[in-house]
Order: sequence, then C-alpha cells, then structure tokens
Amino acid sequence: MKAILLHEHGGPEKLTYADFPTPEVTAGKVLVKLHAAALNHMDLFVRAGWRGLKLDMPHILGADGAGEIAAVGDGVSGWEVGERVVINSNLGCGECDFCLAGDDNRCDNWHLLGETVRGTYAEFVLLSPKQLFRLPEDFDCHAAAASSLVYQTAWHSLITRGNLRPGEKVLVVGASGGVNTASIQIAKLTGASVIVVGSDAKKLDHAKSLGADILIDRSKTDNWSKDVFKLTNRKGVDVVVDNVGTTFPLSFRALRKGGRLLTVGNTGAPQFEIDNRYIFAKHISIIGSTMGTLKDFEQVMSLVVAGKLNPVVDTTFDLKDAALSHERLENNQQMGKITLAI
Repeated sequence: MKAILLHEHGGPEKLTYADFPTPEVTAGKVLVKLHAAALNHMDLFVRAGWRGLKLDMPHILGADGAGEIAAVGDGVSGWEVGERVVINSNLGCGECDFCLAGDDNRCDNWHLLGETVRGTYAEFVLLSPKQLFRLPEDFDCHAAAASSLVYQTAWHSLITRGNLRPGEKVLVVGASGGVNTASIQIAKLTGASVIVVGSDAKKLDHAKSLGADILIDRSKTDNWSKDVFKLTNRKGVDVVVDNVGTTFPLSFRALRKGGRLLTVGNTGAPQFEIDNRYIFAKHISIIGSTMGTLKDFEQVMSLVVAGKLNPVVDTTFDLKDAALSHERLENNQQMGKITLAI
C-alpha cells in the first residue's frame, strides 16, 4: 500500500510518500480501506518528537480516517465488506478496570492511533471492529474523518466531564481549530451561549457562522479577559474551553466564581506559570480529559450523521502532499479541519 512514512523526527520534509506492507487481516480484526484522513496538532507533535517518545520506525501518522471495510477477520460478526465506516482512534485494551467500567479513554494500556501506533496516513488500517461507526451511504468520508477525533474530544470535555447545562455561558479560546469549532456547535446544541476569542476578523466570522453569539478580536484589545467580564455584566462565564494552555491566566480572570476551565491540550506550550490565587479565591475547577469513551463516540457521531453537528473541512490535500498539509496546520492558516484524500 502507499503511505506517508516518518523515518526520523523533524520538520515536514521528513514525511515521505512510499510503499509499505499492507496489514494482514487477523482474527478479530477488520481491514479498512481509507478514503480520507484528517490532521490534528498531535500529528505535528509526534512528527517533531518529544523526550521519551519511542516509535516503531518508520511510523505512520494520523488518528482520523474514514473509508470502507476491505476484509473481515475470523471471529468478527456484524460487519461486511463494502460497509462505509469512520474510525474511533481512541484505543482501549478492553480488559482493564477502566475499560470494563466504560472509561476506555483512561485505559491502563491506552494508545492513540497515529501517536504510539501506526495510523491513517495510508491506504489501509487494521482495527478492532469496536473502533468503527457505520456511515450512511451518502455521508462524505472527509466530513466523517474531520469529525471523529475532535467531536468526541469536545463532547467528552463539555458534556461528560464538564456537565455543560442549558443557559450557561461558554468562552472558547480560539476560533478556528477542530476541537474549538466542535465545541462551539456542541455548546449551542446544548442551549448555552457562546463567546469566542479569535486572532482575526476572518476566523471570527467563521465562528459566527457556527453559532457563536459574541466575538472578541484579540488583536484589537489589550486584555480580552476584561472584555469578557464587561460583556457578562461583570460576572464572568460559567465555562472556558482553553486548549492553548499559556492563556490559562486570562481564562481564570474570565471565569465567574465556581466556574470550570476545560482543557484537552496545550497548543501554546506544555509548561507555563499560573497564579493559584485565582483558583482557590474563585472556586475554579480545572477539568482535563483526553479523547472520549466508546459511548461518547457513538453519541456524538450519531449527531454528526444526523446533521445536528456539522464538521468543518478547511482544505483537502492529496495523500502524497501530506508535507504541505502540515505546513498549513503549523502556520495556523486553517479554519476547521485539514484532510487528506487517499
């Protein structure tokens, strides 16, 4: 099969389009022929590498993917060749206490497709059938690939962990990323009002088209947390979605007493300084999570295919042009998800 291979860590130039052995179909597994994959910031981090990361090189990036079943292994029932599917990249072992309790995203032997095991920048991928969700015949594979990781991640953070309720005020820090655009839609579907802080008018217009109620252009203000406070009658918001990390100090100020800060990542930096006084004085809860459970995935993808949540596809590149797609993501040029055509 053709795949994008990473032989060593580094920049986008380290991604090579080459032949790689197609996975052999084994008992209990399903071989999926991929038609689309989608990029995540995780791809950039893995490509660059970090201390302690050990991969079986050459590595294949990519968590998200959608396509059709090409083969079914012995012992697999309920799935047929030709069925269209989207992939859940959250890989739980299915046997530990967390998995048995339905918290498979906390698995003792947890993996993320494309991060610690080979992923979806390829023509085929071999998976357990529990990782698959059936797609309607007319549902676009690129829309499906663009939604699977970010929507389950945002759903688990906002709904499962964050307990978002109708009528609450939500602040989303960042107007264009995949998880953020998913968070805007999920918050509106829940009945919350949404404030979005973005870096420019174009991205904010995009956030408005997704349902954002109030827009703040951070390039035109000295301190957007003060703007949030004024716009909420000096009370603050109930929930902040902050996946940047370095913006936590501003997010603390924007929260009302008893507010929740939700985070699933750190696109700004993994380490930064915070003022603990805001946390205890305002009774702030910091709620972290990674990906979502099998139940979350089933729930949110059902909403996606029903048209109640609408994945945003920014740009599509051919698989062989994966390096160019990484450059676009690194330059923060995207509005929504970047996908690869396979």
